[in-house]
Amino acid sequence: MIMFTSADNQQLESLGISVQQVENQINQFKKGFAFSDLTAPAKIGDGIVKFNENEIKELVKQFDEDKQYYDIIKFVPASGAASRMFKNLYSFVEEYKDQEIPANFLKKEKIKPDSAENFFIGIHDFAFYNDLKNRLQEKGKDIETMLKNNELVEIAETLLNADGLNYGNLPKALLKFHKYGDTARLAMEEHLVEAAEYSTCDDEKGKVAQLHFTVSQEHLGIFMKIVEYVLPKYEKKFGIRYKVSFSVQKPSTDTIAVDMNNEPFRDKDGNLFFRPGGHGALIQNLNDLHKEIIFIKNIDNVVPDKLKPTTFEYKKVLGGYLFRLQQQQFEYLEMLDSGDVTNEEIDEITVFAKEKLMIDIPDFFSTYNEIEKIDFLYSKLNRPMRVCGMVKNEGEPGGGPYYTRNSNDEISLQIVESSQIDHKDEKQEAMFRSSTHFNPVDLVCATRDFKGNSFNLNDFIDPETGFISYKSKDGKDLKAMELPGLWNGAMADWITVFVEVPIATFNPVKTVNDLLRETHQS
Repeated sequence: MIMFTSADNQQLESLGISVQQVENQINQFKKGFAFSDLTAPAKIGDGIVKFNENEIKELVKQFDEDKQYYDIIKFVPASGAASRMFKNLYSFVEEYKDQEIPANFLKKEKIKPDSAENFFIGIHDFAFYNDLKNRLQEKGKDIETMLKNNELVEIAETLLNADGLNYGNLPKALLKFHKYGDTARLAMEEHLVEAAEYSTCDDEKGKVAQLHFTVSQEHLGIFMKIVEYVLPKYEKKFGIRYKVSFSVQKPSTDTIAVDMNNEPFRDKDGNLFFRPGGHGALIQNLNDLHKEIIFIKNIDNVVPDKLKPTTFEYKKVLGGYLFRLQQQQFEYLEMLDSGDVTNEEIDEITVFAKEKLMIDIPDFFSTYNEIEKIDFLYSKLNRPMRVCGMVKNEGEPGGGPYYTRNSNDEISLQIVESSQIDHKDEKQEAMFRSSTHFNPVDLVCATRDFKGNSFNLNDFIDPETGFISYKSKDGKDLKAMELPGLWNGAMADWITVFVEVPIATFNPVKTVNDLLRETHQS
């Protein structure tokens, strides 16, 4: 048992973290996390559903007709800093800060798409170009002259630093992504536009689009100001009202850091050192919403208006399929709850659970009596559900869809990251390599039961699916723990259904030069 000082206990109390939580985390450091046990990759016809054109039209129609009966919200994790987008620009500034840039720097024959050179060559095509130009003008500089004279370091610094546009310190949500004539939209604004199409429901005053952004505490104020400023424009444009809410990652979801001997790590002032628990901590924010239907999408996966129709269509496909499955799920749960179910109906429910909800029905199920079968099916059906879009794997990074076996010997569909796989195991590596699809973070979730009560999403987390990484602080090595990922272990015990969606719905912005791709040019 770890001995905590009175100061430690006060610190824990201020964070909302119990001694038991810390002890559990330290024990987890000691035993480590097991790799995922893959049993097979999910593929079309075996774990991934693919719809034909008629089915797509039917599901879109079902979504459009039924959405008025649901409480729908769009959930966007938006606290991530944009600094990693500008990695190559930071390297460029560091390299050429105190030395002359070669005259042919922007005239080389072969220039990599993600290079600093390509950034400057394509600079006029960025949505933030005019802001950058105007900021330099305020400094008495002309950007065109600077480009000709290779004064590129100052241009980059003006974009990145606090005395310029400060893009290196802002979250991605607050960067201008797309141009529309003389105007431009922030990444956050594109989510407002999307929400007007598929994240709306009706109330006594008409149509309302609901969005929730998770943000960092330091940027909460600027988020609120910008939303207040831009909402009237979009409410007028789409003839709707918006309800936009925010939350920050809770300090109570931070995890203790330990030294190389798995003892609590302390900072130079002797305080226990905690680190953010990763995006898996956001399951608490999701849980606090108590909404019925929740669309989840990453902040940087947006496109200009010209490409939005495909995104809209498949968001409705995922939502319509969720409605269809849930309506049948609730009907069967009411039957099971009453206990008045025939053997034929039990067989019918079993087929639905296995073939539509992809629930593993073990061989020993056939040996159960009627009551045991009803209890088993009720427990398996009475869970939150998610329908997840999956795109064909074309080399982009991201978690993949697999059948996995957990510590209770239960097989289920899961989204598994590469870091969760034992690549030294030949069989596991072979399954990893044979995966045909990956996860673009395109989810629609149902989080209420058939009686209308919100599930406690904490009850469906697999705590054994976290991750340990190695970091340093104050020159000392430490081990950090990330909680089970939001769409990985945090949703491990949800009913999970995978649907193929086209690659056109996946256009993330990982580096600033991704904004030069055709899919981000208006």
